[in-house]
Amino acid sequence: MNATFDTIILYVQNVELLKNFYVENFSLKVIEEDPVWALLNAGAVNIGFHKMGEPYLEKIEAGYRFDNNTKLVFEIDADIETARNKFLSKNIEMREIKTFENYNFWLCDGTDPEGNVFQLKSKKTLTVINE
Repeated sequence: MNATFDTIILYVQNVELLKNFYVENFSLKVIEEDPVWALLNAGAVNIGFHKMGEPYLEKIEAGYRFDNNTKLVFEIDADIETARNKFLSKNIEMREIKTFENYNFWLCDGTDPEGNVFQLKSKKTLTVINE
C-alpha cells in the first residue's frame, strides 16, 4: 500500500475562531466550511478544524487552552524576526527564535487562540564574509 499524507484534523472548541486565525495570519484558503467544520489548504497538506462533541465541550471551562503534542509547522518565505514581530503586534504568544547546529533554518514557535502550537520555519540566508 502507498499512502500520501492529505489532512490533519484538530478537534477544537471554536471552529470559526481558529479558521479566521489561520486564514488571517497564514493566508490559508478555505476549501469547505459549515458550523462544525472548516477545511483549509496549507499547501501539500490540508488542515481541518472539527468542533468537539457537546459532551466534551460541556466539561470545558470558558477560555480553557489545551495542552497537546501536535505542532503545525509553516515554512515561510520571509524574515523570521519580522514575521515574529508581526505576530507579537497582534498579541499572539510567540517564543524566542532558535536554531540548531548544522541546521539550515530559523525556528519560532507560537500559540493559537486555543493553545495549539505552530512553528514558523525560515531558511537561513547564506552570508559570505570576505577576509
